[in-house]
Amino acid sequence: MTPAEQAHLRILRIVEEAPQISQRQLAERLGVSLGKANYLLKALLDQGYIKAGNFLRAEDKLKYVYLLTPEGIGAKLRLTRDYLARKEQEYVAMQVEIEDMRAELAAQEHIG
Repeated sequence: MTPAEQAHLRILRIVEEAPQISQRQLAERLGVSLGKANYLLKALLDQGYIKAGNFLRAEDKLKYVYLLTPEGIGAKLRLTRDYLARKEQEYVAMQVEIEDMRAELAAQEHIG
């Protein structure tokens, strides 16, 4: 999974949880600049994974609400599956590494 795909998954999850999130708030949650959040969000809009609807707030300013499209829901599921599979592989590899290190320590302590 590429860093962009990881960012897209995070955005899809955030938007599903908080559809009225502002781009500034999204940027803060992602830990990226506002411009980067805009760029990532635009990519998801262009791919048809997110739909942006707008409505007028009380102060007569336009505010967006972001909704996952059926394609976006499918992409989120696929990306989640891929991410989970990768993390599970990392977990297994980490367990093996921990056991190897424990065995190495035990052998060294036994010698010394």
